[in-house]
Amino acid sequence: MKQTPAKELILNILVEKSYTKQKVYDNTLEVFNSIKDVLKEICVDYNKQLKKVDKRLLLEYKDRGSFESELKVAADLLIFNMHTNIFEFDKDHNIWKTSYVKETPLSTYCGLINIYNFLSDSVKYDREDDLGYLIGRIYINKDKHYFVEGKRQLGFLYTNFGQEIIDKETIHKIIESAILYCLDFDLLVPPYDSVKVTSVANMKDRINKSKTQTGKRLGFQFYYEHDSTENI
Repeated sequence: MKQTPAKELILNILVEKSYTKQKVYDNTLEVFNSIKDVLKEICVDYNKQLKKVDKRLLLEYKDRGSFESELKVAADLLIFNMHTNIFEFDKDHNIWKTSYVKETPLSTYCGLINIYNFLSDSVKYDREDDLGYLIGRIYINKDKHYFVEGKRQLGFLYTNFGQEIIDKETIHKIIESAILYCLDFDLLVPPYDSVKVTSVANMKDRINKSKTQTGKRLGFQFYYEHDSTENI
């Protein structure tokens, strides 16, 4: 078949961009599997001391499939989710200002691992209306360089993109930062006016299924919370 300009362009894109994305996917999956290992290690390590205090404080790890895992910490549930697609950053993102990105082609293609915080009772009692929060996002590229966007500790401790390669020690620190944030992120009572009127049917449903909508910041989206140290 004749080599046309379109064919040459397609082949170049497949060899360069698509190969890079596949490498990013492989790296992200490897990191996610390491996250699972570290979560299990944290459970074993912490529980050695917690069981001496109260068995109800024990951490619990659960593997929820190839791309999701969870860690129960007291009343909180941390869910780690790997997205199966590869992402590029919009041109307004600060990442484009780094010397690493300017000097390294295709370095901005990244895999994404999300960290969510839910109340453990929301899952336990199947309260589908309850709120969860995205507290962190881990980005990994073709060279296994990384950075983290997130709340408080997660948002400003891990921002040296292009300078460090993610490893189990780093993953351990990221997970502990996420745990600390959740433990310091308290449940607020819903505003009185938002719950003062209800129907008999709703009350029966709520009593039977514990369906009162619950969240640590009821009624506010994650990105509306203002924090002097946040990065999202």
